[in-house]
Amino acid sequence: MLNNKHVRIICGSANRPLGIAIARKLNVPLCNTEMKLFSDGEVFVQINENIRGANVFIIQPTNPPAENILELLMLIEASRRASAKNITAVIPYYGYSRSDRKEMPRVCIGAKLIADLLVSAGANRVITMDLHAAQIQGFFTIPVDHLYSSIIFNGFLKEIPTKNLVVVSPDVGSIKVARSFAKTMHANLAIIDKRRPVQNQAEVVNIIGEVDGCDVIIRDDMIDTAGTLAAAATALKANGCGKIFACTAHGVLSGEALEKIDNSPIEKVIISDSIDNSNRNLSDKFVILSCAETFAESIDRIETDASVSIMFRE
Repeated sequence: MLNNKHVRIICGSANRPLGIAIARKLNVPLCNTEMKLFSDGEVFVQINENIRGANVFIIQPTNPPAENILELLMLIEASRRASAKNITAVIPYYGYSRSDRKEMPRVCIGAKLIADLLVSAGANRVITMDLHAAQIQGFFTIPVDHLYSSIIFNGFLKEIPTKNLVVVSPDVGSIKVARSFAKTMHANLAIIDKRRPVQNQAEVVNIIGEVDGCDVIIRDDMIDTAGTLAAAATALKANGCGKIFACTAHGVLSGEALEKIDNSPIEKVIISDSIDNSNRNLSDKFVILSCAETFAESIDRIETDASVSIMFRE
């Protein structure tokens, strides 16, 4: 597909299965790299191939632990010092994206800090998917290709048998994606009015829209502790809805998330493989769809100077 002479695909350790899948679809072998932790916890990276003059694509989501971010920065910096021509950070999941503004005094805007670090390390471009807030693109002084997971999920979700379908946005911030998805599915839209008494705890105050007697799909960008998702599902069921499905791009699944989902009235949770959950003990409620094709196509279009805008479908 691509000119192997000028393209190098480097994969960090955060999501090797996805990196391998992307490289396979591009018909480009992964670059030989070494990544390890010293006994004191410091990160070591080394690129074991000549990448001088190459267009380098580094695949690394930045979900916890924080070493994943440091590893990405060091791979970018190592590529710059090895005289790579262009360096693109392919970040399937952009960590710290929820820290996109100052909601309280004297707090760090983490999403902006990560953007500055990526640029300072030497990245020339970023490819990512389903940012928590689209305005994060403006934190960068380099091009950002913001892909949407709808291109992965919509076909699958259309095949799910439903009755009187309603698409539910679990909070105000997800309304745009949920509305676009509802239009695609020819469904009505409902919104969860949510409050957060403290961080990582959600409280449903009201449901805006009619869900009684309807099957619903909750559409969001990520599942972290699953507090919002479980609370929304419980409230929807209490208001008379039928089957409940959830669809989200990023399965962070921290804390007691798996237990909350398993104990909730949700029938299926559809996520992407932007975060590697292959070693997690996921129940049969989970369906994982691969985003490898989406990222591979975006890399191919960038490298061949084709339009990438077709990839920005919501």
